[in-house]
This record gives sequence, structure tokens and C-alpha cells, in this order.
Amino acid sequence: MPTARSIDYVKESFISGLSTINIGPIKAFNIMKTMYGGFGEVGASKVDCKNYRRDLNIYIGEYDAEMVVRRLIRKKECCPSFTCDYVIGEDRRLKGLFLADEQSKTNYTVFGDIVGFDATYKSNKYDLVFVPFTGIDNHFRNVTFGGALLGSETADSYRWLLKCFVNDFGNEPKVVVTDQDVVMKRAIKDVLSRSRHRLCMRHIWEKLKTKVGPVLSSNIDFNTRMTHVVWNDTIIPEDFETEWHSIMSTFGLENHEWLKDIYDLRSDWIPSYYHGENLAGLMRTMSRCESKNYFFGQFCNPSCTLVDFFTHFETAMDFQRHEHRRNDHDTRYIQSKTWSDFVSEKQASEIYTKTIFKDIQIKIDAAITKCMSKSHDIVGDVQYYEIKDFKQPCTCLFKVQYNKQEDGLSTSRTCKRFEQFSILCRHIFYVLRYDDITEFPRRYVLRIWMRDVVSNGSIHCNIWFDEIGRNSEIDKVFREIVVANEYVVNRLVGDLDELCHYRDHIKSYIDKADEVMVAAPPPSRKERFVDIGGNLEKP
Repeated sequence: MPTARSIDYVKESFISGLSTINIGPIKAFNIMKTMYGGFGEVGASKVDCKNYRRDLNIYIGEYDAEMVVRRLIRKKECCPSFTCDYVIGEDRRLKGLFLADEQSKTNYTVFGDIVGFDATYKSNKYDLVFVPFTGIDNHFRNVTFGGALLGSETADSYRWLLKCFVNDFGNEPKVVVTDQDVVMKRAIKDVLSRSRHRLCMRHIWEKLKTKVGPVLSSNIDFNTRMTHVVWNDTIIPEDFETEWHSIMSTFGLENHEWLKDIYDLRSDWIPSYYHGENLAGLMRTMSRCESKNYFFGQFCNPSCTLVDFFTHFETAMDFQRHEHRRNDHDTRYIQSKTWSDFVSEKQASEIYTKTIFKDIQIKIDAAITKCMSKSHDIVGDVQYYEIKDFKQPCTCLFKVQYNKQEDGLSTSRTCKRFEQFSILCRHIFYVLRYDDITEFPRRYVLRIWMRDVVSNGSIHCNIWFDEIGRNSEIDKVFREIVVANEYVVNRLVGDLDELCHYRDHIKSYIDKADEVMVAAPPPSRKERFVDIGGNLEKP
């Protein structure tokens, strides 16, 4: 009966809590059914749960953006290192918002040389464009430097956003990676004048399949040759151009306008043209920005209010940082197994993170099993090697020169892995092993891949978004009760008598709670909305 149904504080908190991980009221009701032991035990219906979310969104209503800005300002007051920039249009609507906390800024100082950003994902009911700034951490995982919402994708909007980014982080990144958006390119040129702008290879590669048509895109010979020339790190620009023109001639694509356009942009996306640039894999292998959008998409949905969206954003950031701490823990306490007796492998396991070390192991194994010296000359203190790599499709020899006195390694016509990823290639590991080098060359260890280069353990300024708007003391006590109850049940689950005693102890508080409720009436629904959604009253 309607008079017997209610959405009380606990259920409201439960539904709101699940919404932070993109679980809606219907799924929340189904979860409560399992928790309470049946639909009839929940004390409410699916419709009640839906109506609660509807009424909360109505309460937020037209003050949505104002509530978000007010909360972020309060967060900045609590944590001065937190950054929040926003701009309001003449119609009093939110046109742009950018935020970054202390941990994001710390990450940027270490991992911020290469930054990618993409603006293709709309994650709220107002169609504001979400723009995350993405880098690569020392575990070769995505790390977020900041996030923004834009009301429009104009050059002025991007200029404003990039100026906020530079002002808040203090300096420009060395390399910026985006898709082919002309407006982005114009804004980057105006604001990030000292940054090198590169195009994401994955975006262009995916377009290629649609631009050449279904027949050619399914042609095995065409795909094989294009893959070899586009994704090849080892060829020089002259070889790329020769093979590119050969492919265009073979398949009758000399007059294809789109292919001619991307060929003119070849220095911005083809690896042959930036052998000497460290891009840490942000441009290739997979689209890091697209994967970032998918990551945030697991926590957000297009029907979100802005209050919901930023709560979801905090949840996603906390999840990402938890993963970073877990990877740090695995690196610190789980010993990696070595594959060989090569002393540099053991030393590398103590220098690099677990993820990066696995990649280095593959390189060392390839140096042992796939490489062979074709010539070895010594001129003074410098040794010159020509190495055949049986794993590479090219027929050329890879040259490495090594000065043992200066611990200097230099390469020419190599895979250029160190230049692009800051990780030594298999050809250099071959030389180190061949020359019986017993000390890992520390001068070639970049800080970005080292253990504990940045700590994500500090949370003293990582104030959760929902804690700013709600009564944090009530939330704290509520969570402590939940944790304590779970602990006691887990400890007593093997002893039925003690479990029953604990149950009776809790039930004894029912009458006492009813007595307190008579003396102090429970908060009204609007008062609970204020706790959960925030106070709309003018300060």
C-alpha cells in the first residue's frame, strides 16, 4: 500500500551512492531487493526509487550550474591548491569550466611532457562537451591532469581552456596530441606556441578505412602495405615517401583528395618524421584519449545533471588513483621473475615499475634470441656494431656505437625506441650483453618510468565532491556504522549464538530510536534533498 512505502534516509543515501558509479534507481532497487531478502522487504517500489531521482533532479533544476560552481568554490576554500576556473555567458549560462586538484598538478610535473586531449564525449543532459587532459604515468597507464566542460567547440572556447590550463599548471607541455580538429589546431597555435602539435594516428587510421571504401579497406594486400608504411618505426622519411607513392600508384589512389591531404600532414602523424621525439606511446598503439572517454563513460551518462556529473568525475578520478596505488604496491612488494642470467635484467627489475620492466624483459629476451652481430669495429675508445634483427621486417642492419669510457651509447638507423619511449631497445641490450656490461647504464633511465616517482598516497586535499554539499559528519558516522556492522558480522558468522546475540542487541535500539524520533521529528524530504543535492538558498 502507498501508505506503507517510503524512501527513507538510508535508501536515499544508497541510491545516491550507487549513482556515483552510474547505477540508476531501478538497478539500485534490484540490489536492495537482494540485500533485504525480497521485493516486499525493501519497503518501497521501483516507481518510488525512480520518483526519488526525478524529484531530486527537479529540486536541482535550473540551479544546477550554480550549485556546481558554488560547491567548487567551497572546495577551493578548503583546499587552496585546488583550481577551478569558469566563465558565464551573457545569458547567464555556463560556457566553460576547468578544474584540477593538487594530485593532478603533482602528476603533471612528472608526466606532463606529453598531453593529449579530446572533446568528443558529451556526458550530461546539457550537451556540454567533456574535455579530459590525458598523459601516461610510470605504469604506462592513463593519468588525468584535469577536466573541463565546454558549452561550444569554438576557437575562443579552446583558447580560454588552454589559457586556464597553462595558468594553473605553470608551463606548456612539450607535445600536444589531438585529432584533426581545425579549431583545436588554431587554438593550440595561438596559446601553446612552444608546444609541438601532433595528430593521433589512431584517429587517422580509423578514417582511412571509411575514406577508401569497403572494397579497398578489406583488401589484405592494401592493408598489409599501408600498415607497414604507416605504423613502422624503423623506416626513414625517404623510404616512407617511396613506399607511399608506390601504394597510391598500385591501387589507383593518386588523385584521392583525402589521402593527398593526410600525406601533406605526414610530418604530424607518421613516426618516420619524429624519430627523435619522446611521445611515450600517446600517439599510437591505441587512442589514449578515446580510451579515456570510455573510462569516464563507465561512470557518467548523457542524462546526468552537472551535480551528478562532477560526483561521477570524482569517482572516476578516485578509481584511477586507486589503480595507480595498487600498481605501486605490486611494483614494491611483488618480485618480478627474471628470464635470463643477464645482470642488467636483475638491475632493471629494481629500477623500473613492474609494467615497464615487463616490456624491458621482452627487449632483453629479443636481444638474446633475435639479434646477432654482423660486424664489430673498434676505433679508439669507440666500438661500432652492426646488428641483424631477425624480428624486424626490414632487411637493413641496425647500427650502435658505444664508448665504454664515457658510458655513451648512440644509435643510428635503429628502431629509435629510446628516443620515442625513453626505454632502451633490444639492439642496445645486445651490445651491453655482448660487451659484458655489469652495471645498468643509469644515464639512460628516465625518471618517468622509475618506481615511486610520484606518490598518490596523500589524500589530505582530495576532498570528495559529494562531501562538500552534504553533511559530512552524518556521512562519516553513517559509513563508520556500515563498516563496523560488516566487520562484526564477518567475525561472528561462524558462531550462530553470538550472531543472534548481536542481532538482538541491534534490535533493542528500535524502541529507543522511536523514542528519539518522537522528541526530534525526522528531517523533511526537502531537508534531505538539501543534504544530498546542496542548498539552493542564496548565501
